[in-house]
Amino acid sequence: MSDKLPRLRGNLDFMPSPVPERPGLLIRDPYQYSPTTLIIPPALVECLRFYDGNSTGLDLHEVLYRLTSELRTSELEQHLTEALSQAGFLENEVYRQMRDERHREFAASAIRESAHAGGAYSNEPDELRGTLDRYLGAREPVSSPDGLIGIAAPHVSPQGGWESYQAAYRALGPQHAEKIFVILGTSHYGEPDRFGLTRKAFVTPLGVAATEGALVDELAARAPDAVMLEDYCHATEHSIEFQVVFLQHLYGPGVRIVPILCGAFGRSLYGGGPPEDEEPVRAFLGALGELAAREKQRLVWVLGVDMAHMGRRYGDRSPARAGGDLMEQVAGRDRGRIDRINAGDAAGFWELVQENHDDLKWCGSAPIYTFLKAVPEARGQLLHYQQWNIDEESVVSFAGLSFSG
Repeated sequence: MSDKLPRLRGNLDFMPSPVPERPGLLIRDPYQYSPTTLIIPPALVECLRFYDGNSTGLDLHEVLYRLTSELRTSELEQHLTEALSQAGFLENEVYRQMRDERHREFAASAIRESAHAGGAYSNEPDELRGTLDRYLGAREPVSSPDGLIGIAAPHVSPQGGWESYQAAYRALGPQHAEKIFVILGTSHYGEPDRFGLTRKAFVTPLGVAATEGALVDELAARAPDAVMLEDYCHATEHSIEFQVVFLQHLYGPGVRIVPILCGAFGRSLYGGGPPEDEEPVRAFLGALGELAAREKQRLVWVLGVDMAHMGRRYGDRSPARAGGDLMEQVAGRDRGRIDRINAGDAAGFWELVQENHDDLKWCGSAPIYTFLKAVPEARGQLLHYQQWNIDEESVVSFAGLSFSG
């Protein structure tokens, strides 16, 4: 009992249980190394702090005794530890084997399987097409702004953000069907100041989207220190997958893509200065900008980005409600950032993000900044802005935009 307890993984998702009859703390693995979801009862949540790699079984025994007034707590301690371990939630050999096996599987595969079909959207092709028809208004004419070079759409659940998806994707027209779509998505779990690339084709219920391997290889060669090639985060990330599904619905399964995951610019956010003060970031932005200028006529840019994340789900002490007083203030600040984006003002946009170390928690700021630096001639138009309660106490904001240049 005096042996040290293993450390709880720091890269897990923690949130209040959404199941009324099972209150507590929900834990899940965003990397999908493990398919297990655990709900820790309220009385045992305090015990999780002892899984820090330094505390012992005796430390846990003492707190369990205080919580239960039972001297014989070893069975409860053993059950909790085994449940966490078998789920792959502890930094031990069980977790390492799960992780290594998933990484090997992803690296060996020629394709990137859909990770969210059957969850965020239907895995039945006909049902999915019907849903997307309703979201986009398939029988209505599509208008495309003059000189359109890109769009920004949400990466929130399509069910929650369909109006902004509609506004963005209806800006694309038939003339874009043969273009290569450079998709810049938020890397929610990737390394900061790094860009995740893959050569793999993206498979969804609608078919197989082809990745332009030559352009991927060019970026990897030009900025090797900034690139995570065959980044495992692609295996689970939704910010690009959702965009692929919408593009396939518009143009058929074989759309051509360059999928780029953008890690948070953490050093810049907390250390000051622009992101390109980091040499690897500067090299990648330069390489992407040269590719954008050279291939301008062949490319359309798609940004999969959400904006503010407010409320208890995101670590705030107070709950948030869409349209409430707090979110009215957030809307004003969101629109200030959107104005900078639409003006093509990368520096001004980033200055607003840096305020209070981005207390709005925009998870799309890195892809947006990347786009503004790579395509400096881009000028945007806000097509739709909205907020959505992802749960009763938490709100995400997002928008649909188009870019011309």
